[in-house]
Amino acid sequence: MIQILITDDHAIVRSGLKQIFQQVADFEVVGEASNGSELEILSRSVPDVLLMDLDMPGISGSELIERIRVSWPGLALLVLSMHNEPAVAMRALKAGASGYITKDCDLNILLPAIRTVAAGKKFIMPGMAEQMVFEVTPDPQSAPHFSLTDREMQVFNLLVAGSSVNDIAAQLCVSNKTISTHKAKLMEKLNITSLAELVRYAMQRGLVS
Repeated sequence: MIQILITDDHAIVRSGLKQIFQQVADFEVVGEASNGSELEILSRSVPDVLLMDLDMPGISGSELIERIRVSWPGLALLVLSMHNEPAVAMRALKAGASGYITKDCDLNILLPAIRTVAAGKKFIMPGMAEQMVFEVTPDPQSAPHFSLTDREMQVFNLLVAGSSVNDIAAQLCVSNKTISTHKAKLMEKLNITSLAELVRYAMQRGLVS
């Protein structure tokens, strides 16, 4: 039996995953968390697999993965993310994730991914490994967004999706000033001066649908 802990800040996502796993004979959901701070439950009982979203309030992304790796180095950590950008996946894997899949994947990818990392192996979503080889390695000057931190990339994606600074601050449970600082830094790194340019940048590089 593979014991799974689900970590995602959206209750409907956690509920949906639990319903799916209840139908799988060798899966057992032993807990859930809505953010990184709730992962203290790992101190009481360590599951076989931690299924984790990247974008959550508070500590998240690669920083959270690195912290988990320090405390629980043997834990299989599978990222289930909305981001299909190779650069985001690469950062997660370098931080210590055992695997990376996206939320739009089919069950014939999700279930084998969980079984694979539970067995101590690595899993990368089909097609993404090739993208990582050809898209993550360019000179950073030709792809400036590769220089963004996880949080800056998160703010980047939310801005491009139409969220305001206030909306993002509320979603990430931080101050407006913090988000404004992230916005200023990422725009400086991308050499962009307006939101319209930011959206254009994302569209030209296939970072948005």
